[in-house]
Amino acid sequence: MADLFGEPAAAPSTAEAPLAERLRPRTLADIVGQQHLTGSDGPIGRMVAAGNLSSLILWGPPGTGKTSIARLLAEAVGLRYVGISAVFSGVADLKKLFGEARDAARAGQRTLLFVDEIHRFNRSQQDGFLGVVEDGTVTLVGATTENPSFELNAALLSRAQVLVLNRLGEAALGELLARTEALTGRALPITAEAREAMIAAADGDGRFLIGQAETLFAARIAEPLDAAALAAFLHRRLPVYDKDREGHYNLISALHKSLRGSDPDAALYYLERMLTAGEEPLYLLRRLVRFASEDIGLADSNALVVALAAKEAWDFLGSPEGDLAIAHACLYLATAPKSNAAYRAAKDAAKSAMATGSLMPPPHILNAPTRLMKDIGYGKGYAYDHDAEDGFSGSDYWPEAMAPQQFYRPSPRGAEARIGERLAEWARRRAAKRQAGPA
Repeated sequence: MADLFGEPAAAPSTAEAPLAERLRPRTLADIVGQQHLTGSDGPIGRMVAAGNLSSLILWGPPGTGKTSIARLLAEAVGLRYVGISAVFSGVADLKKLFGEARDAARAGQRTLLFVDEIHRFNRSQQDGFLGVVEDGTVTLVGATTENPSFELNAALLSRAQVLVLNRLGEAALGELLARTEALTGRALPITAEAREAMIAAADGDGRFLIGQAETLFAARIAEPLDAAALAAFLHRRLPVYDKDREGHYNLISALHKSLRGSDPDAALYYLERMLTAGEEPLYLLRRLVRFASEDIGLADSNALVVALAAKEAWDFLGSPEGDLAIAHACLYLATAPKSNAAYRAAKDAAKSAMATGSLMPPPHILNAPTRLMKDIGYGKGYAYDHDAEDGFSGSDYWPEAMAPQQFYRPSPRGAEARIGERLAEWARRRAAKRQAGPA
């Protein structure tokens, strides 16, 4: 499986080989965009210099060099290289490979076992690596596009060093295009503007970019294509996004925190990133409804109304027309005053409720539907607030065995500023009533 692409070989093995294969790197120094790992001060550079390689997990986006790094590492430190894909391999394949590695070890040849898509192995299959890694039968190099913290066993992670590969930037992708032109002896038939657009469309994936270049070379285009013509000619790379994987959680976290940080443009960007990648609109709407209560609350109670109205509008219109209602709600929430006072109050009240058990409310606010209940004092002395001055009696509503608590502390923002003023006045009047004692 082709991965990243190095300096053009002086004499490719076959002229018919795919361009990506002909551009494979010859040394670790040829790999672009990962100098933080492969450079002399990077962990891979240090291992190679010492001639001692530990087991590794290479974590990074597609097309960033994981396979090439593993192959070149084996060459650099003199290990026998064996590569497999977890997609096409099972327990029987692993047992056979481990047996061959033991035979090679007895002959004095250590093995580097490269496992592409290692996160595809289930937990039991991953456990199968523990013994052979521990006793040195193989040096494991696993490649994954998924967060190892979620996808790999803790026991396996404890025996391997996780190295993070960067998404290829503009400079690295530009270098790959230059290498394709040097190898073929031809310039890409595109304008400078189209070249920039082509690099941007690759979305950090070097392998995809080389495939697009190969398509352009094969088409024998007479006149250079501008950005619009290039977009019409080539398929755009779909965003990397798995709805149940880390990309999903990273983007929803970015959306939520941009909303909380009152940045409507960033929030809208992440919302559209998820929608264009195929995220379920109802999932996004549920997050917006949650945000309205958790991060805005009483600072602007209309936020919850707007979020729920967006859900109703989307239900009524569907996509794509209803997607505008989601964007409407997103912008409203991002620009609304923020407060988590309601969220914190609910958490603190729940904690107090768990701690105090089943304390009875004070008798004067107990329901008294029967004569017996009235006779034993239920409801006695209850002050009907609507009959009091300003609709406020100042009564004590807490259990007799419990001191009054304050869970809700309004922020000084939005409508909560006025709520805070009312609560402060009511607190003053309650304190005065307690000080005065029973009427």
